[in-house]
Amino acid sequence: MHRAGRILITGLLLFPLLAQAGGNSLLIPSTSRCNLNTAPEELAQALGKCQQFARDGDAQAQYELGAFYYEGKQAPRDFNQARIWFEQASLKGHAEAQYRLGTMFFRGEGVQPNTVQAYIVLKMAAINGSEDAMDTADLVAEQMHRDELEIATQVLGQIFRDYLQDLQTAGSGNPFDPLPR
Repeated sequence: MHRAGRILITGLLLFPLLAQAGGNSLLIPSTSRCNLNTAPEELAQALGKCQQFARDGDAQAQYELGAFYYEGKQAPRDFNQARIWFEQASLKGHAEAQYRLGTMFFRGEGVQPNTVQAYIVLKMAAINGSEDAMDTADLVAEQMHRDELEIATQVLGQIFRDYLQDLQTAGSGNPFDPLPR
C-alpha cells in the first residue's frame, strides 16, 4: 500500500479521537506517562516514578523509558536498557515501541543485526498503527534473501493464526464477530 493509502486509513482510525476532541487535532489528549524532559535536579525523581509505572506494566511508560535510554539526551545512551523497555512495551502492542525495536534489529543497535526479526517486528508495528513501520519493513525486505522473507512470512502467519484462535476461544467462537466492549 502506498503512503497516501496508509495516511487515509490512519486518518480514518484517528477520526474517533478527533471526534472526542471536538474535531480539533490539537486537543487529542497526550499519552505521556513520564515527564523525563525535566530539569536535571528533578530527573532522578521523574525517572523513579516512570520506572515504577513501567514495572507496573504501563506500556507507554515502558516506551518512554526505552526512548529515554535510546536517545541519551539526559543520561548516557544505553541500547541494552532501551531494548529491554521497548521489548516490554512491544509485547503489549505499543506500535511505536515495536517500530523502534524493529529499527534497532535492522541497524544492529545494541543487538546483532537481524533482518528477519526486524521485518516481523516492523510488520507488527505497522498493523498496530505506526505510520513509518510499513515503509521501513519494505526497506528491510529489499535487503532480505528469499528464504529469510519466507521464514518471516511464516512466523507472521503463525502469529495471526494464534491471534485468531485466541479471539475464537475468548468470545463467541467466531473470531470475526465484534469484540465485546
